[in-house]
Amino acid sequence: MRNKEAIRETIQKGNAVLGIEFGSTRIKAVLIDEEKQPIASGSYDWENQYVDQIWTYSIEEIWKGLQGCYKALVDEVRENYQTEITKLAAMGVSAMMHGYLAFDENSQLLVPFRTWRNTITGEASEALTELFSYHIPQRWSIAHLYQAILNEEEHVKDVRFFTTLAGYIHWCLTGEKVLGSGDAAGMFPMDIDTKDYNQKMLDQFNALVSKYQFPWKIEELLPKVLLAGENAGCLTEKGARLLDPSGTLEAGTPMCPPEGDAGTGMTATNSVAVRTGNVSAGTSVFAMAVLEKDLKKPYDAIDLVTTPAGDLVAMVHCNNCTSDLNAWIGIFREFAEAFGISVDQNELFSTLYHKALEGDTDCGGLLAYNYFSGEHITGFDEGRPLFVRSPESKFNLANFMRVHLYTSLGALKTGMDILLKQEHVQLDRMMGHGGLFKTKGVGQRILAGAINTPVYVMETAGEGGAWGIALLADYLIRKEEEESLTSYLNEKVFASAEGSGISPVLEDVEGYETFMENYTNGLSIERAAIGVQLSRNK
Repeated sequence: MRNKEAIRETIQKGNAVLGIEFGSTRIKAVLIDEEKQPIASGSYDWENQYVDQIWTYSIEEIWKGLQGCYKALVDEVRENYQTEITKLAAMGVSAMMHGYLAFDENSQLLVPFRTWRNTITGEASEALTELFSYHIPQRWSIAHLYQAILNEEEHVKDVRFFTTLAGYIHWCLTGEKVLGSGDAAGMFPMDIDTKDYNQKMLDQFNALVSKYQFPWKIEELLPKVLLAGENAGCLTEKGARLLDPSGTLEAGTPMCPPEGDAGTGMTATNSVAVRTGNVSAGTSVFAMAVLEKDLKKPYDAIDLVTTPAGDLVAMVHCNNCTSDLNAWIGIFREFAEAFGISVDQNELFSTLYHKALEGDTDCGGLLAYNYFSGEHITGFDEGRPLFVRSPESKFNLANFMRVHLYTSLGALKTGMDILLKQEHVQLDRMMGHGGLFKTKGVGQRILAGAINTPVYVMETAGEGGAWGIALLADYLIRKEEEESLTSYLNEKVFASAEGSGISPVLEDVEGYETFMENYTNGLSIERAAIGVQLSRNK
């Protein structure tokens, strides 16, 4: 770690790089130095609102949040390094992907921001998936636009530009209507050969909506696609004041293409190379696998996006992961406290997680479902957390903990099996990050057994997506000629990073397959449980 004086000099000379990411509950800003290490951060908490049956964030809250997280970073810089940020070497903006922000010819927002969380585009999603022979999830921007057309919404004829949250913020800061490849791939399908929107599908969409006689073609409405390392404009004077109303920050900062949170997550975990990927496991869980070639056919369980460099990525996203597991650990905590025993939370998790490794690799015939909410991969619109055993099951603590770790990845494995067993996708390694992997070696080993692939966990995950977009901004200005994003990350960011890898254990792989047979066969139990309404005194 560099000393404070060296960091102060970096900031004063304008050599620091800024990354800002808009998550669903927190906006975070991270400042990094020439060594790619975080030297300051700031955050702002926010929440979506459900207004007129739409999940949204107000435009006012977007800018309040941007300014709030940047001010928190500036305050930390002032406190820790006794200096001000007057200029930056580069910066980038990232945000949760998908959704719908539509503007007219005067750059006025036509309808409130429709976020990825909305499930109001089912008709459009199904129709476009059939038209393109390509899976179009409900949250994708093109599904939102087409659903608005099907709904005969008045505003559609006036749309002249639509984009994602990151694209909107970048446009306001730079005046450039552009989007990084990863985020753009969540708006409209990409062609991995041209690394641009799929022209055949653009033509198909135009033909589909031609009867409405709109004064636009779809390609005229979409932001321009840029790859990592390409110039996406500079911070304008107006943009500098939007970010820093105090007037301290100078205009002119080069900006990298705005990206989605999936792309920055891949960057922050060094998972952008072909045959690699990452699994983020917390309240929900998703896997990203960088493909060597396109899939043979579309699958409802798999979304196709790209890395920031434009390589094709298969994404398996599941709504449920650790919530039920955490709830059971809470019960064990209550049990200890009932006996007057005070247990450290981290020690409790570590002890019970490690206990799971003592269990039978097939969980002794125990079965559980962690469905707090619906799970589209297995066909559920709602969920019921459930634990099931037969009289012959080996019911002990080790198997009980193991089955809840297994089931936290059960839906994910259902989707990953399509990639690995049906499409024969080859993976050299996966990176694990998130709460499931905090207890060293346990969640990592369980995942390795589930997907029969080596799983690595870094000792430090940096600052997450905000660090990832800062790295993409750094790559913009500090990459060598013809240096790929993969080489830059391998050689300049993660070369000395400490981490640990676990290869799949044959017994774990076989045991997980047995568990998954029970899991698949038992889905009818979960479906029956959903049909039972439990009464509760209010």
